[in-house]
Amino acid sequence: MAKLRLALAQHDFPVGAIAANAAHMRALATRARARDAQLVVFPELALCGYPPEDLLLRPSFLAAGTRALQQLAAELPAGIAAVVGHAEPGGEVFNAASLLRGGHVERTYRKQLLPNYAVFDEKRYFRAGHDSVVLDLDGARVGVLICEDIWHAAPAAAARASGAELLLVINASPYDCAHAAQRERVLALRARENAMAIAYLNLVGGQDDLLFDGGALLVQADGGIAARAPAFVDALLLAEYDSATRSLRALDWPAPQYEDLAVLYAGLVRGVRDYVRKNGFSDVLLGLSGGIDSALTLALAVDALGAERVRGYRLPSRYTSALSGREAEAQARALGVVCAELPIEPGFNALLHTLAPEFAGRVPDLTEENLQSRIRGVLLMALSNKLGALLLSTGNKSELAVGYATLYGDMCGAYAPLKDVYKTTVYALARWRNSSGPGTGDRRPGQSRGEVIPSAVIERAPSAELRADQIDQDSLPPYDLLDAILERFIEGEQSQAEIVAAGFDAETVRRVARMVLVNEFKRRQAAPGPKVSTRAFGRERRYPITSGWRP
Repeated sequence: MAKLRLALAQHDFPVGAIAANAAHMRALATRARARDAQLVVFPELALCGYPPEDLLLRPSFLAAGTRALQQLAAELPAGIAAVVGHAEPGGEVFNAASLLRGGHVERTYRKQLLPNYAVFDEKRYFRAGHDSVVLDLDGARVGVLICEDIWHAAPAAAARASGAELLLVINASPYDCAHAAQRERVLALRARENAMAIAYLNLVGGQDDLLFDGGALLVQADGGIAARAPAFVDALLLAEYDSATRSLRALDWPAPQYEDLAVLYAGLVRGVRDYVRKNGFSDVLLGLSGGIDSALTLALAVDALGAERVRGYRLPSRYTSALSGREAEAQARALGVVCAELPIEPGFNALLHTLAPEFAGRVPDLTEENLQSRIRGVLLMALSNKLGALLLSTGNKSELAVGYATLYGDMCGAYAPLKDVYKTTVYALARWRNSSGPGTGDRRPGQSRGEVIPSAVIERAPSAELRADQIDQDSLPPYDLLDAILERFIEGEQSQAEIVAAGFDAETVRRVARMVLVNEFKRRQAAPGPKVSTRAFGRERRYPITSGWRP
């Protein structure tokens, strides 16, 4: 009976960085071999990064991946094999996993089930494989599956019928806040169905509007979870498989997070850090309004990058309250962020004067409110250009859903950390950050603990402060009610009739649904932001801008 020591490389492998990813794999294989691992395992499509999208349509990209795979096989340290996720060309393109051993590519498994729903579009690029592959690794018989394969019964059963005693599942499975529990249930079911232990490895890191949470798992043959890896943390995870007992054992894994808000916050921080770094920036800036959204965004930015790489700007107008200015400055001081003030009143007056002939005889309305927001957008974009710092947009999902945001104003920015976070969750995350903060393993040196988001900002009535005595509830239902309707209408895809039948006021439901449907044009022009829900705006929820359909 054999014992197999394997290293699961829960790491980030950026899209398109083929040479850098291969070098990272070699370094990780060397580390794994130094810890007596016989096998190192990398995530789905790790060599080219996931999702490579239309890069897969470029022959030069596919050829570069093939060369890198062959070179990696030749340069692996002696005494260790590797399972590598990659794109396999050759007339048709496959989402593949190859065993590298003895200096060459020994066996290749081709993903059998290609997802084509939600954020996935794999049938555009890949052809499906049909055959099981079972690897003989120092006496252990190991079946290989890729991501979607494990969500269906047939591929695991076929691997078992082909003689596998352990299943190795490599993944590039995006995070959403409801997915982890479902993932564990499916893995436990497959393990029990086949009386086989499962080693589950997932990609980690941010890629455009996707987040990959890692969260590697060891599942015993009876469905019990033997080990969980922390989410959003790069780690080389050692495990041992014992053929005699058909069981897996974790070797010194870091402790996972269990609190939902802790995992979500870690994901948002990771999204900011990776988007900034992978797009060649080091610094960010944002407007500080004294409201809850900019306050949470500032905390996320500092936790992701460090205070020295974050700049805040107060952009007060005639309607900005003393509380807003005071609390924005207080938060910047608490986090160690440089905060400058650029009043928009001179620009506002100048534009009103310029527009006066055309506005004559018309009463002030939303136009003047939006003008203030757009002045702020112009100033922040100018600062972004001049300073070479990436501008963070601070809007949340509730506002974006109903169009309570100004196009070319507060929607300006290169990345929107809260784009998929409802307003009620923004408040919950702010309270969590004040009371708990990132865990020890997630904190940067010198990172602030305690109340970094002023309690006055959390407790005040939310307001855009674009007219006198304005509060959001003048234009919207209370956020707890609004979010409850939005979650049913967006995540649940419920009809208005179903939402009303659940106890919501019919006129309020009708009004909210209409706002969602008519504001698709704004969302199409919004900055990307990390997907954290089961139905994010963007690649996952695709509605036409021009549509005559009204439910």
